[in-house]
Amino acid sequence: MRQNSLFGFLAAGAIALLLIIIAGFYWFFGKSPVNLIGGGTASEPGAAIFVSKSAPVMVSVLMNPGKLEASSSDGELSKLKTSLLANTGIDYKKDVQPWLGNEITLAVTSLDIDRDAANGLQTGYLMALASNKPEKSREFVELLFSKRAIAGENLVVEQYEGVKLISDTSSSEKGLLAGASVGDFVLFANDPKVLRDAINNVQAPDLNLTNSVQYQKALKQLPKNSLAAAFLNLPAVAEWQKLKLPKATYDSQIVSLRLNSKGLLAETSFLASSATSSPSSQLSQPVGALEYIPETAGLAISGVDLSNLDKSDLAQVWKQLTTAISGSQKDVTSGLVQPLTDVEKAWGIDLRHDIFSLVQGEYAIALLPDQEQINYDWIFVVEKSEDVPLLISRLDAIASSQGLNINCLTLDNQKIFAWTKLTTVTNNAERGSESINLKAKAKGVHTSLGNYEIFTSSIDVMNQVLKVKDNSLVKNRNFQDSIAGIPQPNQGYLYLDWAKSHEIVERQIPILKLVEVVAKPFLDKVRSLIVSSYGSDTGLLKGGIFFQLHS
Repeated sequence: MRQNSLFGFLAAGAIALLLIIIAGFYWFFGKSPVNLIGGGTASEPGAAIFVSKSAPVMVSVLMNPGKLEASSSDGELSKLKTSLLANTGIDYKKDVQPWLGNEITLAVTSLDIDRDAANGLQTGYLMALASNKPEKSREFVELLFSKRAIAGENLVVEQYEGVKLISDTSSSEKGLLAGASVGDFVLFANDPKVLRDAINNVQAPDLNLTNSVQYQKALKQLPKNSLAAAFLNLPAVAEWQKLKLPKATYDSQIVSLRLNSKGLLAETSFLASSATSSPSSQLSQPVGALEYIPETAGLAISGVDLSNLDKSDLAQVWKQLTTAISGSQKDVTSGLVQPLTDVEKAWGIDLRHDIFSLVQGEYAIALLPDQEQINYDWIFVVEKSEDVPLLISRLDAIASSQGLNINCLTLDNQKIFAWTKLTTVTNNAERGSESINLKAKAKGVHTSLGNYEIFTSSIDVMNQVLKVKDNSLVKNRNFQDSIAGIPQPNQGYLYLDWAKSHEIVERQIPILKLVEVVAKPFLDKVRSLIVSSYGSDTGLLKGGIFFQLHS
């Protein structure tokens, strides 16, 4: 029971960091977020001096929670603090708020505290809270442990390298909670050894994260006025989570969160220890292919050169992450959009080899969901090039091999070509006679418009494309506001209308269902999100997810 209590305390700390970040998303809906966009954050995590170079992960909120609460209109942060401090006898406003500074950091410091696998693995956790008033924060540590003593815990006090460490114990030899005040920080851990290691890291700078070459490279990618940041040692994270990590192209990652006037940008940089492939083509504006995507699209992917997708820097990190999670090196690029995977199965084709390999110019892929988000129609737009006639003839040959007919039709004065399947329909006529009619169902349609070849899943969808005019996705205000949050130039966009299409993404990436449960209050506020990669440096993959929020 005591061990569960400790774990609950530490887990609550981890969840608190995440929820404080999520609570920050509410700022946009409360009072004016200008004061949050304009500063008042720590420039970088100061607690990195306590964390080892080999630590798997460090997450930091770089803003005082009091400022978040002042900008929150729904009291979620206040509720969070109340729930976290329940049954501790601690009053946040009286005991914590007077000294708490602009940083709260949680780190997984080691995979096994005593480095002895024979007695089982015990992960080390360290929480660091910045203090503006060291004297008051020291009083808080004393108060917290005195209240735990009153509640029946046995306390152990020791001096280590001039620092007073306090821990409580149980029938086990390991402390359940340890705390100390060190300089401008209050430290808590799940074992006194974690605190001793943290102090050693300060006194021997070569040991701490601040002096890691990769961490210093990562900090250069941390934007000013970031509200939160996380640094991940990817091989160590994989070992911690017992994931099968392939030969790692990228060995570390930094993630940041920051606000602008339209929403919130989660930006990430993957860093490699050696040179990587040259970044994909950079675009200074959305591709023209998006002009043919209706604004009703729930998901759209656009960019240049599908033929090189598997060799791109983005594909390298995608392969590394999916292999670690699934243990499989199976190609997943063409499986990103499930309805297109269904086309692969139905037509017996390999999208990557048969289709994508011939697309070197602009492209746009879109899904149009029905109201129930069960069935999706698709649109595929490619810029005309010398390979497009080969692409069409290849599709014609595949259609013929599947028993489909190729028919030329006119739709709204536009010549279109349909791959159709003929079936017979029997109608009962009067006096017992029967008539047999032919029924054609289009399995795919294509036509040429301007400098683009357009493929759709049905004639109805092609009709929408032909009538799109000023109602295209690229002219939609929500889409324009979303892409405005992504730096330019970039390598194209993945746009998702959250209300219309989040279910299809969750079916492809099941872990997102759990994320939706945890972050539902925030996700209910999301209008759309857009993903892009950008940057031109080898050895670095930089990208972001911009969340456009309901006003």
